[in-house]
This record gives sequence, C-alpha cells and structure tokens, in this order.
Amino acid sequence: MNNKDFEFLPNDFELVGQEKILINDETFAGQSYWRDLLSRFTQNKGAIAGLIFIVLVIIMAIFGPKISGHTYDAQIITHQNLAPRIQGIEKLGIFDGSEEMNTSTGTKLQNKYISEDTTVTTGLEKVYYWFGTDVLGRDIFTRTWTGTRISLYIALVAVLVDMCFGMIYGLVSGYFGGKVDMVLQRFAEILNGIPTLVIVTLLILVIKPGLITITIALAITGWIGMSRIARAQVLKLKEQEFILASKTLGAKNLFIIFKEILPNIFGQLIVMSMFSIPNAIFTEAFLAFIGLGVPQPLASLGSLISDAFKSFTTHPYMIVFPVIVLAVIMLSFNLLADGLRDAFDPKMKEM
Repeated sequence: MNNKDFEFLPNDFELVGQEKILINDETFAGQSYWRDLLSRFTQNKGAIAGLIFIVLVIIMAIFGPKISGHTYDAQIITHQNLAPRIQGIEKLGIFDGSEEMNTSTGTKLQNKYISEDTTVTTGLEKVYYWFGTDVLGRDIFTRTWTGTRISLYIALVAVLVDMCFGMIYGLVSGYFGGKVDMVLQRFAEILNGIPTLVIVTLLILVIKPGLITITIALAITGWIGMSRIARAQVLKLKEQEFILASKTLGAKNLFIIFKEILPNIFGQLIVMSMFSIPNAIFTEAFLAFIGLGVPQPLASLGSLISDAFKSFTTHPYMIVFPVIVLAVIMLSFNLLADGLRDAFDPKMKEM
C-alpha cells in the first residue's frame, strides 16, 4: 500500500481547546518547609498523644502539689498507710480507702478511714488522700508530682547539655577533622568508658547527694551521644558543593559551621535530644532507687519507687502511681521523638 492512497481532509484533525487543556492541569498550593513539617507531625497520632500527655504532666507537676492541701514533707503518724480515697468516686466502691490485708488466716478487707466499731470515730471520716499515704503518713499524691518536677528538671538538663555542649563539640570535631578530631574523639571515648554510676559515686565523696550531683554527672557524660550524631552529620555535609562554594567566597569557619551546616542538621539533632530525655530520666530514677538520688524529705519518682518497694507486699498502692507517672513520661517523650524524626525525615519511616 502506497502513501499516495491516503488523502488527508481538513476535518481529519481537531485543535485541542483551552477547556481540554485545563482538565489535565492541576494547581498545587505552595507550602513552606515548616508548614510541611507541621503537617507531617500532626498526622502522627502517636506523637500528638505523646505531646498531649507531656503537657498534662507538666501542668500537674506545676499545680499538683498545691491542690491536695498537703505538703510533700508533712508527716502525720496517725495517717500512715492509708489507701487511696477520692471524693465522689468512693460511692462507686472504688478508691474508697479500703484495701486487702494479708494475714496468717487469709486476706482481710480493711478501711482505716472508718472504724469497724460504730461507736468509735477515727477522725479520718472527712479526710481524703487521692493516692494514699506512705509509712510516715505523707501524702503520696503531693510527693508524686513533686518528684515529677525533678524528672522534668532532669529532662531540661539533658536537652541543654546536648544542645549547648554535645552539639558544638560534634560540629567542631567533624568540621576541622585531622588531629583536632582525633584528640576530641579520644577524649570522648575515655569519658564514655567510665560508667555513670562510678562517676556519681565519686562525686558523692566530694559533693553531698542531691540534684547538683546528678546534674554534674549528666553534664560529664550525657553529651557524648549527641556529639557523635553531630559529627557524623557534619562529615556527610562538609564536602558538599554549597560548603565548597562558601569556602571559595571566603566565608569564615564559624560562619560555615553555624550558618551553613547547622541549619541542615538541626532537625536530626532535635530528634536525638528528645530520645536522650527518657534515658536521662531513667538514670536519675535508677540512682534514686539505689540511694544516690535526692536526699529526704525531698522526693523524686525513683526514690518514691524505692521506698514503696519495701512495702510492696503489704501496701502495693504506694508503688503503683509513681511507676505509672514515670512510665507515662518516658513513653510520651519516646512517642514525641519518634514523631519528630518522621516529620523531619519522612524517608526514615520507610526504612
């Protein structure tokens, strides 16, 4: 068949109209980096839940010790070992001040707020302890939220140490490299090789046990993880074209470190600092549990758990509430850190 057999007529072709072109075009609204980051973060339900719980814990740590009407160090011997009792809810048969006591003949339901003899009054009929009291008659509710303040303080210290020292240490070590990097990394490895417990024990010989001792212990070794992350990120970026262009244009080293490199790795550093918070809180709780924490009568969640552990078999309610608050704090910060990681680097979620 020859091409001569075909004849094209004017109506064989049709121009595409403007209305058909518009059908294939889609318009996307411009969105800034931070708005896009916020959008990805809000889509993570776990991160939002963690943030909400952190806010609630902070609010309770601020106002909790003031709303119960008791102080964290007030001892009332006649109110010792009282089970949790809450107004209104006690009518439902829960949190009414009763607890099961293990005796040689079996278990016995006991309520120290109300005397078994109706002719005798205990003086506790109108007294309420929402989390109960300990062996010295101190309010566990007030002491729990006072201890939460210490845990949040430790979280703040961990972030400040990471961002103010660990970040700068890693940036300088990774950027300059060579002998500077070798000396700084060997020093960090020596510090990292000393267990935190040994450092705290040695500090106690010089300084009295307390928040200052724990803060110094965290400041000595708590920044090493952050410095390694910052150094690794700098090693990835310092040979990039935009860094070489800045050097060619005569930019100073400090300008390149804090104006060119830091903004590109700041998201990863924030995520790393969020992950370091639960570890710091657990370290403080562990030190308090073994008796190296804040001194009495000041309470931390670790010291509350340590004291309540001694009465766990007879009064288990003493340990339940501090453990729940500590678990919620650590889980919330982990969820928040996980959400921030996915928001700053969506590719990490696919790995």
